[in-house]
Amino acid sequence: MVGLPARGKTYTARKIARYLSWLGHNTRVFNVGSYRREHFGATQPHDFFDPSNAQGRAALFDMAVQALTDMTEWLASGGEVAIYDATNSTRTRRKLVTECCKNHSLPLVFVESICDDPAVIEATIRETKLHSPDYVGMDPDAAVADFRARIQHYESAYEPVDAKDASWIKIVDVGRQVVLNRIHGHLPARLAPLLINMHVGRRPIWLTRHGESVSNLRNAIGGDSDLSLRGETYARALADFMRANATVGDVDPARVPLRSIPPMSIPPQSGSPITVWTSTLRRTAQTASYLTPNPIRWRALDEIDAGMCDGMTYAEIKEKMPDEYAARKADKFHYRYPRGESYDDVIQRLDPVIIELERQRQPVLVIAHQAILRAIYGYFMDRPPEEIPHIEVPLHTVIQLTPNAYGCEEKRYPLLTITESDLTASSS
Repeated sequence: MVGLPARGKTYTARKIARYLSWLGHNTRVFNVGSYRREHFGATQPHDFFDPSNAQGRAALFDMAVQALTDMTEWLASGGEVAIYDATNSTRTRRKLVTECCKNHSLPLVFVESICDDPAVIEATIRETKLHSPDYVGMDPDAAVADFRARIQHYESAYEPVDAKDASWIKIVDVGRQVVLNRIHGHLPARLAPLLINMHVGRRPIWLTRHGESVSNLRNAIGGDSDLSLRGETYARALADFMRANATVGDVDPARVPLRSIPPMSIPPQSGSPITVWTSTLRRTAQTASYLTPNPIRWRALDEIDAGMCDGMTYAEIKEKMPDEYAARKADKFHYRYPRGESYDDVIQRLDPVIIELERQRQPVLVIAHQAILRAIYGYFMDRPPEEIPHIEVPLHTVIQLTPNAYGCEEKRYPLLTITESDLTASSS
């Protein structure tokens, strides 16, 4: 990473790490600021970062070298992608990184975050640094003043990336423009759509499974069944919930009505304050019907393909296909249904959905299926792949996720009383 403070470097580094980890690549961020806080304490005054402060400069250099050493050792022990998160704001410091990678035969890409928009910089200072470990317990105004002074120290010595023979990606104004130079290989090229579409605006993303279906009543997996009567009740409750809360960033459970409402209480898709996405299966479209008759339908959001097991219950699979049942139980993430899919397969086909969710600046409601929502949730909440098949995503519950600079906030809202039918096995 390269860039001045408050330009979104750590935000970008974490997003890249989360994305590549979700896709199955062993990825780790080495944040030099974390090394500094561990060795010299969390709170350092701005003059610690003054280029004329020889003691501070030496301390920062030592931490940069320690992080590089740990990074190369981790890569040598089996790591796949390392993200070196620091300002790296001078040619001298970038030469140190380049020589280190060259000595260990490591391909290197610089990702420079550039921002001259005062509004974006101010928002980043308020959103990121007031929640940073550097300013815990400090008066907000004092924290902002100190951080602005720190930025000025880095600005006095900053040298942008300009080496024409190096591999680099420049991100201007957090995704407004992305410039690539000598980008080779699958992984660096795959980052371009993510970086182009990312932004720092806060907006909620709501995830919910379809209402209870006829197949749920008999514990059958897969299929394309209609909603049950209880599922229809949830569809109405969901419309009430979204109508009450779609225009606010934080839901108050006390405001959520559970009465039934007539269809079209929220305008069609074109005029709705939210975007509604569903799979192509009937039970998700029916769940969305009280919100809009025209949701955006994604085939990529269809439930995991159970192949030869489609329409069966797990009790039937255990009886008729005991080897398949045992294999799934042993490794649920990598297990692939006969002529069907695995969770790993599901994640790969959800890649364009994630990129589009990153691009969205207005609230989005995703009505889909348990395995699908587990995978999406796993991305935003940065869960390891092996945990994704075990994430709890119950029926008749809305999960609100609000991405921010340091992760993702989560709230859950059960809209109907849990019954035994909610606890039945599902296709995931």
